[in-house]
Amino acid sequence: MEDTRPRSGLSVPVVSVLDEAGNLVEADQRALVRHVVQDGHGADVVFAMGTTGEWDRVSNPIRQQVIQVCTEEVAKLNVSLRGKLAHDVEAWAGVTAPTAEETLENLELAIACGVDAAVLAPLSIQGVPDPVRFVARDIADLLDESPRRIPIYLYDNADIAVDPKVPHIRTKQVKAMSRLDFVRGIKVSASRKVLGNYTKAAASFRDRGEFGIYVGNAALIFDLFRPRTGLLGVVAEHWNRYRLRGSLPIGVVAGPANALPREWARAWQVCRAGDGERMDEVREVVEAFRVGTRAAGGRRTIACLKRALCRAGVITSSAVAAGTPDLARQDALLFDESFDAVCKLARARLAPTWVTQRAGAAAATRRDGR
Repeated sequence: MEDTRPRSGLSVPVVSVLDEAGNLVEADQRALVRHVVQDGHGADVVFAMGTTGEWDRVSNPIRQQVIQVCTEEVAKLNVSLRGKLAHDVEAWAGVTAPTAEETLENLELAIACGVDAAVLAPLSIQGVPDPVRFVARDIADLLDESPRRIPIYLYDNADIAVDPKVPHIRTKQVKAMSRLDFVRGIKVSASRKVLGNYTKAAASFRDRGEFGIYVGNAALIFDLFRPRTGLLGVVAEHWNRYRLRGSLPIGVVAGPANALPREWARAWQVCRAGDGERMDEVREVVEAFRVGTRAAGGRRTIACLKRALCRAGVITSSAVAAGTPDLARQDALLFDESFDAVCKLARARLAPTWVTQRAGAAAATRRDGR
């Protein structure tokens, strides 16, 4: 495995574009990958089969198809954008499945497809009581036998944990897994307090290289990097005293960036810079989108993302997987109005470079349809 540092920046966990029968709409999935990259002004990482991709509600063949399609499209984009970007866009695959056997199959498939990294949620796999042993034995053995030894990123999310009594990976378990040369970081979808436990311990996670921490509850970056009062201010003030090197998150994983990739790329940029004024500008936009998704029938984030992408002309189907909360027709129309207002707000508050470019006029034909 090449000795590369974890990729910093914006990771977009892309939705899985399905038809009414639950099959993948491949052309739309490819269009979505192109959309979130935004010719280099959007995603630094395209993350297939994350939580936003409905990984736990589709079949394993669909999981594998999404991984393959997204990886292929990222490779094509990198060829077309070469010379325009400082770094290639990376393709990450969420390989977690309900069983250990399917998870290992997905990892093997992802490696064969050419992914840059795999993301694993060990607490979400049935029959895996010891995540450290599973990673150190089963995952390591598979990588040892593979032609490519890719990086593995851990995923901590209490919402998808098998055992509600064990919602988070313990920091001592993360430290143990970080000793493995292929475990390069962790995505944390949790409260600021839980995330703080990881950032405080990050310096001791890896002795011989950087261990990346990625913020999964994306809106937290506005608080974490707030000048003086946020984590950035604390680190700047106490850098020499406490040697907090490596404790800052190096990336954000933002589901809403499916619909607003440039705005979220801008959010990460200004947060890392500690630019409070510009943080407020972009926060107003992304917060308006979040409020709109909550107003549309409660928590319907995935359905709203797909609706927004249809309205923007990126995809043609807003169907969700069985078990995913959907939008009633009236709620969908309310969300349409809200999303249009968000796009208008983005144009008013942000420079044109950081306003997501829509796919085309096709959006206008879908204002009243599903």
